[in-house]
Amino acid sequence: MLIKIGYDIEFEFIAPTEILFSLFLHPSRAASVREPECVKLSPEVPYSTFTDAFGNLVGRAEFPTGRGRFSNAAVVTDSGLPDPVDLQARQWKVNELPPETLQFLLASRYCEVDSPLAEVAWGISAATQPGWGRVQAVCDFVHQHLTFDYLRARATRTALEAYNEKTGVCRDFMHLAITLCRCLNIPARYATGYLGDIGVEPTPSPMDFSAWFEVYLGDRWHTFDARHNARRIGRVLMATGRDAADVALATIFGQHSLVTFNVVTDELLAPLKRSAEIVLKSRSRVRAPRRAHRMAPAATR
Repeated sequence: MLIKIGYDIEFEFIAPTEILFSLFLHPSRAASVREPECVKLSPEVPYSTFTDAFGNLVGRAEFPTGRGRFSNAAVVTDSGLPDPVDLQARQWKVNELPPETLQFLLASRYCEVDSPLAEVAWGISAATQPGWGRVQAVCDFVHQHLTFDYLRARATRTALEAYNEKTGVCRDFMHLAITLCRCLNIPARYATGYLGDIGVEPTPSPMDFSAWFEVYLGDRWHTFDARHNARRIGRVLMATGRDAADVALATIFGQHSLVTFNVVTDELLAPLKRSAEIVLKSRSRVRAPRRAHRMAPAATR
């Protein structure tokens, strides 16, 4: 399967402004790229990249006063299969875990492990065995406990606040699930990227980046999604971290507003040909302008 991905994001800056941006494919996707990314900044200011502590590719640039635009387009291959399932994946004791996974057991900006959520977590897990089934029980709980409501999105909402308010967007579902897993001694990390309506009924909401989370069981990280609570096709990873604070789409060091935010994630229905028009399974989905501050992944889908 081939998937066309990309975005067009524009800000208004009231003064020269520095920005960090996590708007690249994750390095682990390199082998799947058929048409490479073409990240463009307008005006054509220079930018550099570095790899952060979590292995994500991050850019840095300075925009002058006025409008600044990010755009990108690429084509990647995908198996066309739903997220893998491994019911036998082992949950390790804490003293058996690889050292690099231990940070994903600790509290972070949006995930209050040392909170009343620990009691909630152990209540959820009481009827489960350690491992895959326990994580799925967490997803089932979060999926049922929270109501998705984009109009009530809040960039500062933590896992505990989401639990108490019983509402949120994708990032809130993931933060709560991550926190509950960590309370159960299961390393859990936040993931963000592209997730189109492939293999499911299209939704009427504008296309956006999405969030999911990963847990360490057996000998690797496994994908879970408390928002959709289903194995999905065509996830394209951009970044992972302890929570949304580590993988913000844009961290902007100055006053600004968001002007344009359009994301493309479409399955290509024809073979990739440079000399012929590419037929897309596409939807016209344009997002209205909205206010922005330091942008964590929108993750509303």
